Amino acid sequence: MSGDVTISAENLTALIHEMVRLGGSDETECRIVSEHLVGANLAGHDSHGVGIFQAYVKNLERGLLVPNVKANRYRDEGVFLQYDGEKGYGQTVAAQVTEDAIKRARETGICVATLKNSHHIGRVGTYAEMIADAGFVSIHFTNVTDHHTMVAPFRGAESRFGTNPITMAMPTGNPDEPIILDMATSIVAMGKIRVAHDSGKTVPEEWLIDSDGRPSADPGVMFNDPLGALQPFAQHKGYALCLIAELMSGALSGGGTIQPGNERFDGIINTMTMILIDPHRLGDANWIAAEVDAMVDYTKSARPADPGAPVLVPGDPERIARKKHGANGISIPEGTWVLLLEAGEKLGLDRAEALEISGIA
Repeated sequence: MSGDVTISAENLTALIHEMVRLGGSDETECRIVSEHLVGANLAGHDSHGVGIFQAYVKNLERGLLVPNVKANRYRDEGVFLQYDGEKGYGQTVAAQVTEDAIKRARETGICVATLKNSHHIGRVGTYAEMIADAGFVSIHFTNVTDHHTMVAPFRGAESRFGTNPITMAMPTGNPDEPIILDMATSIVAMGKIRVAHDSGKTVPEEWLIDSDGRPSADPGVMFNDPLGALQPFAQHKGYALCLIAELMSGALSGGGTIQPGNERFDGIINTMTMILIDPHRLGDANWIAAEVDAMVDYTKSARPADPGAPVLVPGDPERIARKKHGANGISIPEGTWVLLLEAGEKLGLDRAEALEISGIA
């Protein structure tokens, strides 16, 4: 088999479900993890999709990822909730924390929840969508504590941060079209560099610097020693937000920052701080919804610079991608597909069976 592989979301979910099961997870966790990872691919965020599962398998082997773990709530003080993820699947424990935070925000109007010591939580926009669906506004800050650094500070020639996403959600008058801002504070998510590397493609020079601090189009600088670094987006502005996300997440959660005084095991342990606000506590619900919708309509009414590319708002690209991939299937680069099959074999999934589950045998 050569070239990219296209698989239906249903079959891809079944494949990942089986791999997660072979890794020791129960049925509920298999469903949550597989739906989350494939959901990221459907939304156009391949960087946080099934391609990362190969790293999960390595972390299972090393004890840096523990199946069937529930988030441990170790502090509950009114509007403040704090959890330890105990190295569990981030998709499981972060969803649990999000659901608890929604319940608390219904009671109090606001909730600040933190999560530490969680294995990779995946696409943070998933949790923002859960919160928007419940009618709340949210702000999320995320970092990684035990991985090597990947993002250079502004004016720096070497890395000091992870990609530290900042995520926000705002409900609109249409429950199916919330505004969801979900962005890395690096110029591009590391997963996109991984996808380019697996595909044998180059990237724009402004995305990367090599180990000497020079611009590079080679994604290999992020995988081969001596390592290079990702650039922050918007130069000093993205760098400043990257630092703020590191502190808001790592320091406030108690999970720690990526500074070298904290141990690193080269896993993918995340912390997250989320703030939920009930907008109805701040004004008339109907007026707020109408004002949000009016602003969205006004924004999107701007004449496009390219007639074939209309103005969008955050959340639109994901909705467009879901329609496209839902109808046409999810395309996986050949290199990523091979690594995924190899990850399945490590778990005991025969390659022929994996292909059969995928519907491409």
